[in-house]
Amino acid sequence: MVNFRIGDFLIQIKNAARAHRHEVVVRATKNLVATAQVLKKIGYLSDVTVADGVLTVRLAYHKKQPILMDVKLVSTPGLRVYMDAPTLTMRKKKTSILLVSTSHGVMSDKEAIKIGQGGEVYAELI
Repeated sequence: MVNFRIGDFLIQIKNAARAHRHEVVVRATKNLVATAQVLKKIGYLSDVTVADGVLTVRLAYHKKQPILMDVKLVSTPGLRVYMDAPTLTMRKKKTSILLVSTSHGVMSDKEAIKIGQGGEVYAELI
């Protein structure tokens, strides 16, 4: 039984990157597809395809090293973490990227700050 599909998906990507695998295949949901599109837009994934309810993502590599180095889950099923736009701007670690689920969809923290929206913080990408 899967309780936190986003967290499981991000950890699968992290484990695949550490094992130098090039592809991750999971069952597709709207939220997972949106998260994968954001990761592709940021540059951590090279390709995202959805066919017959299956989401296939290809990891991006640079000089045989994965671009995605680490993922830290911020929200969990037992403790959801929400941040508003001013809190997102005052973060101390500006080098990492946050995945934020807003009312306008899943986006990076920079995009959320740009439109002035806060939301649930899924993970921190390092």
